[in-house]
Amino acid sequence: MAARSYYVLFDRTATWGHPGVPQVLAVHPQRDHKRRTFSFEHAPLPLPAMAQSWLIHRGCPPDAIALAPLGPPPADEATRALERRLAGNGDHYAMGYSYTSDDPEDIVIVVALRALDERAPSPFRVVVEEVDTETWTHTLREGGFDTLGEAPQWCDDRLTGESGPLPPVRPAAAASRPAGLPKAPAPRPPGRSR
Repeated sequence: MAARSYYVLFDRTATWGHPGVPQVLAVHPQRDHKRRTFSFEHAPLPLPAMAQSWLIHRGCPPDAIALAPLGPPPADEATRALERRLAGNGDHYAMGYSYTSDDPEDIVIVVALRALDERAPSPFRVVVEEVDTETWTHTLREGGFDTLGEAPQWCDDRLTGESGPLPPVRPAAAASRPAGLPKAPAPRPPGRSR
């Protein structure tokens, strides 16, 4: 038996607990065979891709964490691409708020994130997973916000059915620079001259 394991679990009991709590658990057991003991870390997270990211950043090989769907399959390539990006670089963000609604009339998960890099474009993000109960698929989309208050407000508005479309994520400055233009010189430390 391996000394370390990695699991992404669906918590069926969460729906009966406090409204809105995450229904996905990332679990990382560690065994000490000599002492015949074990310890584990775990984290409730709103999206399977976020659970994958949490486990990858605790040593799980990225190619070993593929999941059987924990719910409806992705509806499109945009959903699959965002799931891969969240699993791969989810450690670039801190989760500030999430709400999971399993209301059969509107199955939705909203997550507000803050970029850990203060220079990131659209430093506050919202990720929204919506389930289409007719096709039994889900979509995952991301929007970008400039201020702390805007992201959770959009989430609240989405949960009450009053939100507009997600604003686009601003591209990074390097990506928006026209081709062929040189990069700006790196800033020099103060007090040094050429």
